[in-house]
Amino acid sequence: MFEDIFYGRKLNINNLKCYGFELKDNCWIYDTAIMENTFTLHIFISENGNVETNLIENETNEPYILYKTNATGTFVGEVRAEIESVLRLIADECYELSVFKAEQALEIIDYVRDTYGDELEFLWVKFSDNAVWRRKDSKKWYGLILTVSKDKLGLPSNEVVEIIDLRLQQEQMNQTIDHKCYFPGWHMNKKSWYTIILDKSISTEEICRRIDESYKLAKK
Repeated sequence: MFEDIFYGRKLNINNLKCYGFELKDNCWIYDTAIMENTFTLHIFISENGNVETNLIENETNEPYILYKTNATGTFVGEVRAEIESVLRLIADECYELSVFKAEQALEIIDYVRDTYGDELEFLWVKFSDNAVWRRKDSKKWYGLILTVSKDKLGLPSNEVVEIIDLRLQQEQMNQTIDHKCYFPGWHMNKKSWYTIILDKSISTEEICRRIDESYKLAKK
């Protein structure tokens, strides 16, 4: 229960410490009162980020387990809602979005964060594995990370891969696109955007250089 709250997120240990979690027996533990101090909610987070909860009724010191069952009713619904509120706050404060799994995708996400201080924005509810970077000053996009199958790029495979879309000057497009390493921009204006598969076929250093170029093209 509540697993979807932490889906696509990666645990940040330093944030966990700042939030008030304590490490005991290789598990991070945090306690808080809910429902006007009727219950104490115990939250357990393993080192790999898995979350478990335990609810104790303060008056009797007995576990309250109905919130983990299919039980219905106003009261148990309110209990679930308050637990969910607590967990969502922890997810926002102590976890980082980690939808993308490719090693190279994670490398360039770190590069953009360190270089420009920008985080990916997830704009589409139906496409939760697609995200964009935008400049703070112009608000223009300068990069996207998307999840697509290779056949969408014209390759003879339905393997799902993570890709990056970047801006490029139009006069450089024809000499860049080779349909092997560089592809016309997926879901973007192909006159000014192109795509790279994040599978190390192009070095991370080269992609970071191209991110810098794309960032400059997104200025006001």
